[in-house]
Amino acid sequence: MQEHLYRWRNKQLREHVAIIDGKISPTIVLKNATFLNVYIKKWQTANIWIYEDRIVFVGEDMPKKMTNTELVDCSGEYLVPGYVEPHSHPYQLYNPHSLAEYALKKGTTTLVNDNLMLLLLLEKKKAFSFIDSLQDIPASLFWWARFDSQSALREEEEFLDNEEVLDWLNHEAVIQGGELTNWPEILKEDDLSLYWMQETKRLRKSVEGHFPGASIRTLSKMKLLGADGDHESISAKELYLRLQLGYYAAIRHSSIRPDLRNILKELTAYDVKVWDYMMFTTDGATPTFYEEEGMIERCIEIAIEEGVPVEEAYAIGSINAAKYFNLEHRLGSIAPGRTAHINFLSSKENPIPTSVMAKGKWIVRNGETASDYMKPVDWPAYDFNPLKLDWEPDADDLHISMPFGMEMMSDVLLKPYAVKTESNKNLLSRSNNEAYVLLMDKEGKWLTSTYIKGFTDSLGGLASSYSNTGDVILLGKKKSDIQLAFQRMKELGGGIVLAHKGEIIFELPLRLQGVMANLKMEDVIEKERELKKLLQEFGYTFGDPVYTLLFLSSTHLPYIRITPSGIIDVMKKEVLFPSIMR
Repeated sequence: MQEHLYRWRNKQLREHVAIIDGKISPTIVLKNATFLNVYIKKWQTANIWIYEDRIVFVGEDMPKKMTNTELVDCSGEYLVPGYVEPHSHPYQLYNPHSLAEYALKKGTTTLVNDNLMLLLLLEKKKAFSFIDSLQDIPASLFWWARFDSQSALREEEEFLDNEEVLDWLNHEAVIQGGELTNWPEILKEDDLSLYWMQETKRLRKSVEGHFPGASIRTLSKMKLLGADGDHESISAKELYLRLQLGYYAAIRHSSIRPDLRNILKELTAYDVKVWDYMMFTTDGATPTFYEEEGMIERCIEIAIEEGVPVEEAYAIGSINAAKYFNLEHRLGSIAPGRTAHINFLSSKENPIPTSVMAKGKWIVRNGETASDYMKPVDWPAYDFNPLKLDWEPDADDLHISMPFGMEMMSDVLLKPYAVKTESNKNLLSRSNNEAYVLLMDKEGKWLTSTYIKGFTDSLGGLASSYSNTGDVILLGKKKSDIQLAFQRMKELGGGIVLAHKGEIIFELPLRLQGVMANLKMEDVIEKERELKKLLQEFGYTFGDPVYTLLFLSSTHLPYIRITPSGIIDVMKKEVLFPSIMR
């Protein structure tokens, strides 16, 4: 029997104690196990008793009763706690279930997930039923409660009202508030978000910041208001400042910000002696990054390579995050009472597991992956259905009249530029890297349009229901190809579609509300690789088009964004040109 949602029942607890008294047999005994005790940062040898999904004993003794107990001799292996991903965005084409399935095989047995897409896509009751259902899988999945949409929605107050946020915060699977992408407003006059922060603290849950480039004064102010952690350090100096001020600080190794190795190199100048307040995160990396670079096991590997003491590197990837979330009584260590998340290693210095156990189940055993460890999801039961669109863009929608557009500075940073192109053209010139771009309401009620420079120099059309707001992105140089891509995306029930010279040349179905794929991670990886290759052939010169599409409407990044409310000057918080009703 697995954990009953978020705690063990009294009956289960009595059974756990009865095992030590010799009245009940453990499910598994790991004999002669050399394991890392993350509390004293030492390797010890013991016999580890497991009953169903929980570790019940760690010591020299063997159980008095071992009827039908699986006995595993761990001689020659090194055991460490299952790794913890403290900051996951489980909707980067994949979905929470497929990400967890993939993560388990690599030894990341706990993920703390962003709830943004659940807020956008589902009614609260369905969302709660969905996250409760995920307790039946071997991974431990937790969530955080957003305080803002990370964009400029037309009806923001309906998207996140007080009752909605408080209900999320009080859910047992929700273990933190934030991340605080709206921190500038909180510092000025957003008393409602400040109230939600205080409610989070009252519930003894963590408040996660989002403070890129913040000064010591800003970090101090946000600490006064209740922030506990931040994952936005891009240098050792920024990391060390956060540690000095009492923050838990996650270091990123992600597709957009692979900062970990450089930060650890720079950190040697600070003569760090204590590592207890650091964590690792991949911060919602794209599928191909996970295949090429791995997950938390790769972060630990990089840390060891850069001279972090081995025992500390594993602690950063496990118990530190558990402590940050006040879950150390349940996760992050190999000790009595903890969930049986255990990675088996060939050597202390190699964090890539040869075997993985999660909630007392073998996920990987001696390099072989179990075939039946994930319970499938009945997606329609939770209203994860194909996207239904009953509208199409017409000629008037594609008539763009805007004095300035958005020029790409990187994968995710956009600046304004003066537009000289005539908007009535069906086909934009190949002599520049300029394209039409529209954000259209998924219900077809409004649109925001302008030009984008730097995404492509030749692609006819792109249609994407994958966006930060769940609305539709249309982009390209030829209006007829844009319409063709949209028509195919509509037929698929959502997805990313490329059209060129009157033909569909790529499609990735995203049949879970148009945002996530109901596919294995391995299949999504192949499709993303194909997408990147095609877009690069059509003039995309940056590294991560998936994040470009996601963040086109994200107002936590400078300098200009296309949003449901219109074209936004992010720094001034001004709507420069409002969206248009259709």
